[in-house]
This record gives sequence, C-alpha cells and structure tokens, in this order.
Amino acid sequence: MHIPFAFSAEISNFALRMTKFTIATVCYNAGSLLQRTIASVEAQDYAGIEHLIVDGNSQDETLAHIHHYQERNSRAKVQHDIVCRSEPDEGLYDAMNKAIRLATGDYILFLNAGDKFHSPTTLSEIAAQVEAMTQDENMERHRRPAVLYGLTDLVDDEGRFLRKRRLAPPERLSWRDFKHGMLVCHQAFFARLDLARKFPYDNESYRFSADYDWCIRIMKEADRLRLPLLNTHLTVADYLSEGLTTKNHKASLLERYDIMSHHYGRLTAAFQHAWFVLRAVLKK
Repeated sequence: MHIPFAFSAEISNFALRMTKFTIATVCYNAGSLLQRTIASVEAQDYAGIEHLIVDGNSQDETLAHIHHYQERNSRAKVQHDIVCRSEPDEGLYDAMNKAIRLATGDYILFLNAGDKFHSPTTLSEIAAQVEAMTQDENMERHRRPAVLYGLTDLVDDEGRFLRKRRLAPPERLSWRDFKHGMLVCHQAFFARLDLARKFPYDNESYRFSADYDWCIRIMKEADRLRLPLLNTHLTVADYLSEGLTTKNHKASLLERYDIMSHHYGRLTAAFQHAWFVLRAVLKK
C-alpha cells in the first residue's frame, strides 16, 4: 500500500537555490526507535530538507508516529518536505534502492531508525560549506562535491554517548582509503543523488556490507569524473552501536573480504583482514 502523505514547505526564490538534502530513513516495525530519528530531523534549522521514510509495511506504531510528525511539520516555523512510502519490500537494501529512486534532493544520506543528527545545526552548517565551495557563479552545478563526509559518535539504545567511532577519515578522502575499512560511517556519508542512482545497492550478493561497496563505487566514480569529496570536519551523526552489521560481525567480515578483493586485490584484502583479526585479539 502506498501512503501518499507529503507535506511541503512553501518555497521562496532563495530556497530554490538552496542545497537540498534527502534524509532517507528505512524502517520496519521501528516505532520504539523512530521517534528519536524524527525528532532529530525535525529539529534541524535548515529548510532544504526532504525526509523520505521508506517503511516496510509496519504493523506497530511506526505509521502513527509519522502521521503526528507530518501534522507538527505543517505548523512548524521551519518546515521540511516529509514523504512516506509504506509497502512490503524485499529487505533492507531493496528499500534503500527504493529511497534512491524516490529521492529529490541534491544529496542523499541514510539515517536509520534510532540514529540521529549530532546537532540541530548540522545540515545548515554543511549546506554553508557546500555553498562556499561552489559560490563561483561560473562554476557549473555538476562540479558540486560528489560526497560530503564527516565523523560519527556511538550511542546506546537510550541515545546516550558511548564513545567516538574508532575509524575516522583522513583529511582528504579517496576511494583507495577504504582498503583500511569503512573510514566514514554510512550515516555520515552524503552522496550526490545523480551518482547514487548510477550505483544501486547490490542486494543480491551482500546482506550486511553492501553499503561498504556502495561508498567505494561512488568515490571511484567521483575520482573518474575528477569531482571533489568535501570533508565537513563535523560530527554528523550519533548512531546506534548495535546495528545489523555489528550483530552479524563474522558474516559481514566475509562479505567485506570479497568487496575488498574486488576493489583492491586479494593480497591487500588478505593482509587487511589478518590485521583486523590481530587487532581484535590484542583488544581482548
């Protein structure tokens, strides 16, 4: 069933020139966690936001929370575009591909149920950086950064800070850097929508690590097109420490070995995974 609830803010001529972010939240029976994510997007002081919620036909209170969210948005001082599609899907990555097809922003970011933005000014600060980078009137729109990236904090089920994420991106990121692992958390990786649509998630080969492959492929394309990757130097998101990949760590490592072998060669993959195992042993 398609639930066509979509409330849009009145857009000024200035807003038409704003960088627009699609924040995609994929969920299923996530009512207990979704409110935290909704509140985080709702609190953003930036108007150029489309919150796209792709729901797998939830049977809990998820849709009720979304309806209330839409109602509040219609009265909010800073309104956002809120769109919900609720229907059965074929799993996480099928739903994420659906989000990519439905999105209308310049950039897309996946923010899962339970994850949240680090600050109410996160998106306005990032938008200001994008506009500053592309303020040259002669710069063609297709030269906008291919990827915007930043840092993440880990939180528990109650949203309480646990620690900074161990992996962090270098000052200047390249697709080659991901041979050391996923240095940018998925919740802090904004992909330009036109590039995201070129490379859908591989939901047939990978159950837990398609996001790792997706990020590499987008950065490879950026390198081919000589498009910049923008380091925002911001903590973008607070994300749950016990996600799908964490709960299926061994299966995820096997998938990442295959992805790493494809992009960087088997020797590099073998060496890196030997180091991952050694590091895990040393931490005990």
